[in-house]
Amino acid sequence: MNNNQIIDMQCNETTGRMMRPVAYIKSDFTSKFGIPRQSGLADLEAEIHFYPEYQNPEAVRGLEEYSYLWLIWEFSQAVRKEWSPTVRPPRLGGNVRMGVFATRSPFRPNPIGLSSVRLENVEFSEKYGPVLHVSGADLMDGTPIYDIKPYLAYVDGHPEAAGGFTDQIQDHKLKVEFPEKLLKKIPEEKREALLAVLANDPRPGYQKDPERKYGMSFGSWDIHFKVDGEQLQVLEVFNTFTN
Repeated sequence: MNNNQIIDMQCNETTGRMMRPVAYIKSDFTSKFGIPRQSGLADLEAEIHFYPEYQNPEAVRGLEEYSYLWLIWEFSQAVRKEWSPTVRPPRLGGNVRMGVFATRSPFRPNPIGLSSVRLENVEFSEKYGPVLHVSGADLMDGTPIYDIKPYLAYVDGHPEAAGGFTDQIQDHKLKVEFPEKLLKKIPEEKREALLAVLANDPRPGYQKDPERKYGMSFGSWDIHFKVDGEQLQVLEVFNTFTN
């Protein structure tokens, strides 16, 4: 038996044990544009709902004793038949190629994402079973979640770790100009998270045109803005349910 036959057998065995999503997320991002590049960059509130097969409350027994969780999920909008060994990270302006396994690019052989989120509370619903209320998520609304694990600070935290090319990139925040009359259109409890998203510059790294106008979906609102240098100016806010 040659190596290819062995690999084929392993693939066939794996097919019988294919991973299935256990849950999905409900968040304010209905499209990819604007989603924070990493979890924890903005205190965005979200809910994790389990699929019926996994709505047994026993499955989350003891989970409320942890403050952070790991989510293993699928880049459901980035599934491709082919993959490339190199990608262009937005943090490098989209002009430099890096090995796919040296990045967190969604375009991977297996489009799997990993996020650390804060567990705010566990709600038990008669209709939906356990519902996990989390913050700091970087997942698009409806994203399938394959597994949920508790974050363990004594083994998962490595503040001394080298960060590769990200160590060479200076983090910066944009100054956000959000006219009060427009900000009032956003519910008060969501304003801080939205401002954090905008301050982290939701544009692709290669787009720097100061005259270009951008549109970002956030919940039931469309946020229109432009960026000139280090200044982001919100131009319009539309409620998509009433406009």
